[in-house]
Order: sequence, then C-alpha cells, then structure tokens
Amino acid sequence: MRIEAVPFDSPASAELRQAQRDELEIRYETPDSEPGPAPTAADVTVFYVAFDDDGEPIACGGLRALDATHGEVKRMYVRPGNRGSGVSSAVLATLEQDASGRGWTRLLLETGDRQPDAIRFYTREGYSPIPNFGHYVGVEASRCFEKILVVSDPAADALCEGCE
Repeated sequence: MRIEAVPFDSPASAELRQAQRDELEIRYETPDSEPGPAPTAADVTVFYVAFDDDGEPIACGGLRALDATHGEVKRMYVRPGNRGSGVSSAVLATLEQDASGRGWTRLLLETGDRQPDAIRFYTREGYSPIPNFGHYVGVEASRCFEKILVVSDPAADALCEGCE
C-alpha cells in the first residue's frame, strides 16, 4: 500500500468520494446528507489517496483549513473490502502528520449519527467528542470531534537527534 497526495479532483479521488456519497445516501436515505458546505478543489488544503499494491484506490481523506492553526478532516473513506486492514489509521496518521507540519494544533471533524463505525474509529484514534462547530451547530444528526496535535518542529528535531 502507498499513500500519496493527489489533486482533490483527480480520477482516483473522485472515484472514492463518489463511493462515499453512494454509501451515505443509503445510510441516510437522502441524496445529500451533508450539513455544511461540501469540500471543493478550491478549499481543500491537501487530499490523500491510499492505493493497494495493484495501484487501485482504496481509501482517502483530506484536510480543509479552518484558520491558521486549525483544520478539518474531510472525506475520510475506505472501500468496504479494505476496512479492518489498518488503511484508515494510516490515512488518518498521514493527515495528522501533514496538519502538524503546517503548524496546525487542532483537527476537528464531523461525522453522522448513522455512522457508528466512524464514531468508534475516531474515538479509538484519540479524537474527543465536542459540541457541534461551524455549519454543524444545531444539526441533530452531526457528531463532532477534535484532536489536539503535537506540532512538529524540524529545526528542534534536528538539534535533538539522539535525545531521550
């Protein structure tokens, strides 16, 4: 498996995002269950796709800046046949590392009440429930989470090579 940054509107990204929308349409029994503005190529800071050993796109996730030090996780998705393989944790770790490298100190996300698997995943990965934020305030079906990040400082890391 490899994870790489790709354009938000690349074919692999579009394929996975459509698969996610299709799955959510079934879960929420509506073609558009998104409570906030949908992410676009213009407002997604970075988007990652995980590819299997055959080069097939199997998972994705992106970041959207909320301000200079906070970001939002957007469009996390893993194809059903690849769930339980660790790819979701790998994509999320990549997003967190990217966010930290940008100097972001906090990641927020929203998922829905009909996605208990996502809620379990984010909780297991260290995300804590928070009151709904931004466009999700007042949306009964939304469940929001946050994680405080450790900001990476390459200069400090270089000074402390071998430190314990």
